[in-house]
Amino acid sequence: MNPIIVIPARMAASRLPGKPLAEIAGRPMIAHVLDRAREAGIGPVAVACGEPEIAAAVRQAGGVAVLTDPALPSGSDRVQAALAVLDPAGAHDVVVNLQGDLPTLPPAFLRAVLAPLADPAADLATLAAPIADAAEEAAEQVVKIACAFAAGATVAPALYFSRLPIPWGGGPRWHHVGLYAWRRAALARFVALPPSALELREKLEQLRALEAGMRVLCARVDHAPFGVDTPDDLARARRILAVPRPEQP
Repeated sequence: MNPIIVIPARMAASRLPGKPLAEIAGRPMIAHVLDRAREAGIGPVAVACGEPEIAAAVRQAGGVAVLTDPALPSGSDRVQAALAVLDPAGAHDVVVNLQGDLPTLPPAFLRAVLAPLADPAADLATLAAPIADAAEEAAEQVVKIACAFAAGATVAPALYFSRLPIPWGGGPRWHHVGLYAWRRAALARFVALPPSALELREKLEQLRALEAGMRVLCARVDHAPFGVDTPDDLARARRILAVPRPEQP
């Protein structure tokens, strides 16, 4: 396995416009996400930028930036476009799509998302964390995964994703962490497909993969890191990252 991490970033976030450049502890948010990716130590890192100002911030932070068409419809499309520039020969057989709004993501999670790809039948991998309370379970913005981990297992197949609290009945429920490790061929196939019916209904891009028959495996992690989507999230990230971070293992 020869992974590369690509971080899609654009300025036009609906709830927090310009968020890749939002200041956190004296640096733009995208620089913190770049740090987390480098700390994982799994392969080279690049940012697929929707606008020149993001590219400038990435380069100032010592990172690799690729400008992509700002009209691309999704982060997955942006990652695929950047790969065509970064690795046209396909030397990297796995690409990790790390969202640009996860400045406090534990670097260990980037290593964990690769584990399910030890199964040659897996097309892509993602992360599942236990849901902590009823408010998290009910929140529409928290995406839930229908999956079941066998006793002692840390990997399970994803059967469905929803904004509703699934599955029905007693037992644990799982919060989807939007971090993906794709096999290159699976990503190329995915972005070539039109949006699927359930994807449009739930507004969840990952359902396109399931509807196309792709095998999605989940790695279990202990908690769901928060994404920065609102001014309150940004304030929380500023509080966390104002404290000196310990050295990463």
